[in-house]
Amino acid sequence: MTRRYFGTDGIRGRVGEYPITPEFMLKLGWAAGKVLARAGRGKVLIGKDTRLSGYMFESALEAGLAAAGCNVLLLGPMPTPAIAYLTRTFHADAGIVISASHNPFEDNGIKFFSGSGSKLPDELELAIEAAIDEPMGMAAPAALGKAKRVDDAAGRYIEFCKGTFPYDLDLKGLKLVLDCAHGATYHVAPAVFAELGAQVEVIGDEPDGLNINVACGSTHPQALADRVRASGADAGIAFDGDGDRVVMVDADGHLIDGDELIYIIARGHRNAGQAVPGVVGTLMSNLGFEIALRQMGIGFERAKVGDRFVLERMQALGWLLGGESSGHILCLDRTTTGDGIVAALQVLAAWRQGGGTLAAMRSGMRKYPQTMINVRLRERVDPEGVPAIQNAVRAAQAALGERGRVLLRPSGTEPLIRVMVEGEDADEVANHCRVLADVVEQAVRC
Repeated sequence: MTRRYFGTDGIRGRVGEYPITPEFMLKLGWAAGKVLARAGRGKVLIGKDTRLSGYMFESALEAGLAAAGCNVLLLGPMPTPAIAYLTRTFHADAGIVISASHNPFEDNGIKFFSGSGSKLPDELELAIEAAIDEPMGMAAPAALGKAKRVDDAAGRYIEFCKGTFPYDLDLKGLKLVLDCAHGATYHVAPAVFAELGAQVEVIGDEPDGLNINVACGSTHPQALADRVRASGADAGIAFDGDGDRVVMVDADGHLIDGDELIYIIARGHRNAGQAVPGVVGTLMSNLGFEIALRQMGIGFERAKVGDRFVLERMQALGWLLGGESSGHILCLDRTTTGDGIVAALQVLAAWRQGGGTLAAMRSGMRKYPQTMINVRLRERVDPEGVPAIQNAVRAAQAALGERGRVLLRPSGTEPLIRVMVEGEDADEVANHCRVLADVVEQAVRC
């Protein structure tokens, strides 16, 4: 079946534009409840980030699920990974996240977790899509679902996060600045790090429904860097709006992205005598990251961009660590999905065990210069089917050799091709990227 609603990361769009409407959410809740309740009365958790439209969609989903005969547990504002964890611990049939992650408040979306706290299997997503097209009915009056709010959801998740940090370590003596992006981590992240002993200063912890991700968080780390330098903190940690991504800054305010954070975790595991057979990155992971891992004898494979594809490859290989340069990091030895707080704790654990500064922990990895140019198209074109483009790619790759990389990636959402080149020399990389972009632009005009 061709998917109509579910993308690689659930259903997402502009609020008020189909399917991100209350009418659709009512039907989606009913369809999901109908599918999940086939083996009896289902139980579904609903959590959300802090954007204003979440209240409306929470009510619509709750009504649809109850109409289908499902009981609903309402978590309120909670990080996406918290919903995955709580779905598992409550032995629920599924968890629903109302969030558009790092997008602005005008967007929203729906993501499902299975009862095991992982992404919902394809067959269930397809079954829900099929049910959406059916006429909406209602369970018998005696079989309707109930809704209950979980008052201790935050406390449960805080304890889980703390439990992923080594019991023989603490964060005493560290001053940390947290940027919660006015999002779902605002009321849980400060408690986690403070209860482990850190002196915590927080920004981005005053959500008003409209300010989520605005000039803050993992997509805008400059505010964090400025505060770390001004306060003399040892490090800063920035989450995105739903808490499944994290980036950090060192004491000098220098950004440490997802590739570097994964490197620090892998290095820490190695130094502690733990086996790290390999790491899964993406097509966009920095070449310097791959080289640094291989120098430690750690395997590396690239998946398509998107945490879903990273997870699938990790599971196929049996590897426990992977993620994206954007800060979506999967530590499968700790939890089932990308978790910004858990990933940050693993970085801090490696730092505490290794000693020194956070900047020193990433010193073994040299990021290669990278240039990207977006070439806009009149219509979608597959660059692999255009000989002139492929000839130019081969020429650039031959010139760069093993110390450089060329990637042409068509956008999945708009008519453009992303031309990316990385290598040891920044000027050479920029030149190759400009030449390739010109070739692509000329070839697609013909």
